[in-house]
Amino acid sequence: MAGQELNIGTIQIEKGKIKALWEGSVDPSEAGDGEELLCVDGAWVMPGLIEAHCHMGITEEKKGMEGDDCNENVEPITPWLRAIDAINTMDAAFDDAIRAGITSAMIGPGSSNVVGGQFAFLKTRGRCIDDLIVKAPAAMKVAFGENPKVNFSGQNKSPVTRMAIAGMLREELFKAKQYLQKKEAGGNDFEADFRMESWVPVLRGEIPLKAHVHRVDDIFTAIRIAKEFGLYMTLDHCSEGHMIAKHLAKEGFPAIVGPDFSSRSKIEVQNLAFKTVGVLNQAGLCTAVTTDHPVSLIQCLPLCAGMAVKAGLAFEEGLKAITVNPAVICGVSDRVGTLEVGKDADIAIFDGNPLEISTKTLYTIIDGNIVYDAKNN
Repeated sequence: MAGQELNIGTIQIEKGKIKALWEGSVDPSEAGDGEELLCVDGAWVMPGLIEAHCHMGITEEKKGMEGDDCNENVEPITPWLRAIDAINTMDAAFDDAIRAGITSAMIGPGSSNVVGGQFAFLKTRGRCIDDLIVKAPAAMKVAFGENPKVNFSGQNKSPVTRMAIAGMLREELFKAKQYLQKKEAGGNDFEADFRMESWVPVLRGEIPLKAHVHRVDDIFTAIRIAKEFGLYMTLDHCSEGHMIAKHLAKEGFPAIVGPDFSSRSKIEVQNLAFKTVGVLNQAGLCTAVTTDHPVSLIQCLPLCAGMAVKAGLAFEEGLKAITVNPAVICGVSDRVGTLEVGKDADIAIFDGNPLEISTKTLYTIIDGNIVYDAKNN
C-alpha cells in the first residue's frame, strides 16, 4: 500500500482493479451481492511479486534447442525482434512463478547479441500472450562484455572485442537518431524503415535500454553510451556494482541485480555477491533483484531477496526489490507493484515472511482472479 503497513486490513476488488482498501476487517454478512469474501487471518498480504529480468517461456525448460528462442546469435544487431513472438506461455516456469506469488515479469531475449531485441512486461497467467501484455515493447536489450565476444569470435565475425561492441552499438544508435530526426521533420522524401522504427520509443525515452553488464568496465561503457545519446537505461546484473557504488549513485541509473543464486561459471561474474543489492541500495540507487530465469529458477525470486537481506540489505528494501522497485524500473508502476486504489488487483498472500525458505504461498491473485489456491494444489 505504497509503503503503508496494516496489521488488519481489507481490500475490495472490482473488475480486476483495487476499488478500495482500509484498515479493519469485514464481517462476512456485510459482503455485497455477488461478492466473494476471502478471509486470510494471520497471513501476509502483499502486492504480487515482480521479476524484473528473465527469459521464461523464451528459453523453455526441458525442450532443448527446439524450445530455445532466446538468442538470434548469427546476427549481432537485431533490434526488430520481439519477445512476444517467441514466449511460450505453456512453459512450466509460468506455473512455478504463480506458485511463488509472482504475478508479472519482464521477459525478453538473451545477451549473445550487441542488440538482442525488445522485451515485454507480462502477467504470468494465461494462454494467449496477447492477453498477458502490460507493456510491449517495454525495453530494448543490449549486451556488453563476454557474451557477445564469445558468441561472435566463434563465427569469425565482429564483435570480438569490447571496442567493437561499443562501436557497433554507437553506429546503430547514430543511424537511429538520424532516422528519428528525418521522421519528425516529415517531408515527401521520408521512407519508413522497419529496423529503425524499433528504436523510436528508446530515443523518445518511452522505454529504456536494458543493458547486460557484469564487469566494472562494461558498466561504465554502457553509461558512457547512454549519456552520449541521452537515453534512459537499466543496469542488468551489475555484478561488480558494489565496487563502484558511489560512482553509480552519481549517475542514477537503476540496477537489476543477479542472478546471485547461480555459480561463478564465467570470468565476468567472478565477483558476484548477494551483498551487491544492499551496497547499491544504501548508496541511493533504485534496486531490484532478478533470478535471470532459467539461470536460476523463477520460483527462487523471494529467496534471492532474502539472501540479499541476509547479506546486508534492509528488510523492507528486500520486499521492495521484488515489488515496487521493479515496477518503477520497468515503467509499469501505474498498474502494479503496490496495493493502491485504481491499480491492478495483483496480490500475493503468504503464510509468513515470503523471504524465508519455509514460507508457503496461500493464494496468488491476478487481475482480481484467484489463479493459485494452495488448498487445491
